[in-house]
Amino acid sequence: QVQLVESGGGLVQPGGSLRLSCAASGFTLEYYAIGWFRQAPGKVREGVSCISSSDGRTYYTVSVKGRFTISRDNAKNTVYLQMNSLKPEDTATYYCARDFDCSGYVWPLEYDYWGQGTQVTVSS
Repeated sequence: QVQLVESGGGLVQPGGSLRLSCAASGFTLEYYAIGWFRQAPGKVREGVSCISSSDGRTYYTVSVKGRFTISRDNAKNTVYLQMNSLKPEDTATYYCARDFDCSGYVWPLEYDYWGQGTQVTVSS
């Protein structure tokens, strides 16, 4: 069955870095786009980034552009989110999800499968 499993979250100080991984199984990753979302307590789920399947084009929400980098390794069935210069406002549970493309990447309903999430806490 289709599964997405996030890992790599944790506690980090402001200005620090983390790399999240999204391990895919049960489908051929290279045919799908993968998006990253985050959700803080009491807030709506926010689309953070997306990487397309066909040309590897990447998309970022304004608040993370220049700090986060999404990448994919189809041979390892894994998508990564490198997060640098982390801020307290980046604190959230981060989720990866599957879509056919990134055209509506900020909309959660565009995605058909989701991981269980990994917690990122940025605090001194």
